[in-house]
Amino acid sequence: MQEVDVVVLGAGAAGLMCAIEAGRRGRRVVLLDHAERVGKKILISGGGRCNFTNIHCRAENFLSENPHFAKSALARFTPADIIALVEKHGIRYHEKTLGQLFCDRSAMDVVTMLERECAEAGVRVLTGARVASVKRDGKFVVETSAGELRAEAVVVATGGLSIPKMGATGFGYDVARQFGLRVVECRPALVPLVFGGEDAARWCDLTGLSAEVVAAAGVKRRRGSFREKMLVTHRGLSGPAILQVSSYWRAGEVVEIDLAPGVEVFAPLLARNARRDAGAAVMALRTILPGRLAERWVALHEPAGWTNASLEAMEREVHAWRVMPAGTEGYAKAEVTAGGVDTAELDAKKMESRKVPGLYFIGEVVDVTGWLGGYNFQWAWASGVSAGRAV
Repeated sequence: MQEVDVVVLGAGAAGLMCAIEAGRRGRRVVLLDHAERVGKKILISGGGRCNFTNIHCRAENFLSENPHFAKSALARFTPADIIALVEKHGIRYHEKTLGQLFCDRSAMDVVTMLERECAEAGVRVLTGARVASVKRDGKFVVETSAGELRAEAVVVATGGLSIPKMGATGFGYDVARQFGLRVVECRPALVPLVFGGEDAARWCDLTGLSAEVVAAAGVKRRRGSFREKMLVTHRGLSGPAILQVSSYWRAGEVVEIDLAPGVEVFAPLLARNARRDAGAAVMALRTILPGRLAERWVALHEPAGWTNASLEAMEREVHAWRVMPAGTEGYAKAEVTAGGVDTAELDAKKMESRKVPGLYFIGEVVDVTGWLGGYNFQWAWASGVSAGRAV
């Protein structure tokens, strides 16, 4: 049995950052992962270029049963801090849109940066090491396929259920429940939405068409609204706007989409002597939407008569297209997992369990879920640093 100070379970963004921070403080750290290498999800993020933060990041960009929980960690390690680390390693980056920062070259640059920092901090990294159990007998005993470790502190950074083909499991939630911590019900987030039979027949043959829209979902207490691109897929809807609202959506609720934000589409048809028919409506809508999407929408929403009142009603409908998804594409396509270890169980400054001293939870395994666009990485860095400074 090996005696160490800290065992970190999971070598993703949060686990790596926690191990680095703890190692810098002189703690004897072992970082474990069942994958054959560290940072596998980092490598596929951002289309392989790693959207490593968002310069506009704040607590309001996250979903949680406690919307204030993330504030402490996010204030402790800001986008400016991760940018400074990236620049220290000479990694070139750029802002894409809406404050999203991406590597110019490859996500591998970020993984290499973290590996170098781990080495400099004296972190022992064990890959291909499966954890059989975590027990507590005065200290924590972690049984792994690489041997048994005894430690003062265990940090659970095992991620969520999203992208199971990358090795995602519910292990972190199992550990939380084992030690008596509540877990908020998990669900796929930042995930495409799927249409049922009738809507699928109406729309899914338009696969590949996209438009800038405002999409909104969720009841008043947790409603999210986003102006970004929407994409029609062979199963339903995707694109940034839809991925964003998917985190707020629940089964049985509608998604409301403004197909022409800020534009009075059918105003020309209200003019005196203006042509009023489906062709004229399609021509007006084609100034905003792809042609086939405009034709389909008018065909399905054409009024019985072409009166002023019916045109005004059609105008309202184009700004509030209500769709009822049959579901999502699930964890296989979800970028993150919403829900997780209840924040009420954790100290917001340390990420330590209130019930079990020395047991910490960080990153995606916690009930803190960010928007699309670098926010979840910033939460991983920040929560990892908070735990790393406390263990």
